[in-house]
Amino acid sequence: ILDDGSEFTLIYLENRFDLTLKIDAKHFDESIVYSGIGANENNYLAQKSLTNEEYWAKMNDVKSKQDLDNLISNFKKTLKERLDLKRFSSDFLVESNKLMESESKEMINSYENIVQKQKLNGLVSPEFDYINFNGSKTKLSDLNGKYVYIDVWATWCGPCRAEIPFLKKVEEKFHGKNIEFISISVDVAKDQEKWKTFVKEKNLGGIQLFADKDWNSEFIKAFGINSIPRFILIDPKGNTVSADELRPSDQKLTEKLEQLLK
Repeated sequence: ILDDGSEFTLIYLENRFDLTLKIDAKHFDESIVYSGIGANENNYLAQKSLTNEEYWAKMNDVKSKQDLDNLISNFKKTLKERLDLKRFSSDFLVESNKLMESESKEMINSYENIVQKQKLNGLVSPEFDYINFNGSKTKLSDLNGKYVYIDVWATWCGPCRAEIPFLKKVEEKFHGKNIEFISISVDVAKDQEKWKTFVKEKNLGGIQLFADKDWNSEFIKAFGINSIPRFILIDPKGNTVSADELRPSDQKLTEKLEQLLK
């Protein structure tokens, strides 16, 4: 893998390869061009990155198992048409087909996760009772009568930290409105002081909570959370509006909250 910040591309190497790579880091995938021995394999991978982005974007339009099957079928067809047997090494073809099958399984798992999350929407949210930054405890039921926007995160999570500036702006915009912003850390117990230091140094707003059993906390397991950041929206009656809500960095979240809080 060659990476530059959040951008990355796969590179395939064999002992005989002698490659030259040209790339504009500002455009990354769209600009990658290889020349030399092994260029065919690696130009395929560069083009495949763009194809992956295209098909993962299409996952947002998948509404049924049939939609998913059609999407994966088209994804495989597109890639197989480019895998010209005369241009690529036999080892590369084997690895490419393995990668294609693995990515297809990721799409299936992603769809199944979405379906499971959607089943929670409209249901009464499970309770939590976690220690807060001040040393006392906060229950979800303490906040009945208000919307509750929950951020599940950890101090070690890069994508979580990237959302913090956006979350602060959303909190500021809706300050004084009928909504509470809750951040629940799933840091392990031994890192509780590290969490407190992080919260203080970064001047984090909202209600800062520390989950009692990190990933094994009942609230975390009830929502099937296995990756972070994860955002959840609860209504004033304690029902789940969305078990997988928009991120603070998504402008559509602000628009949604504005409509709910009119």
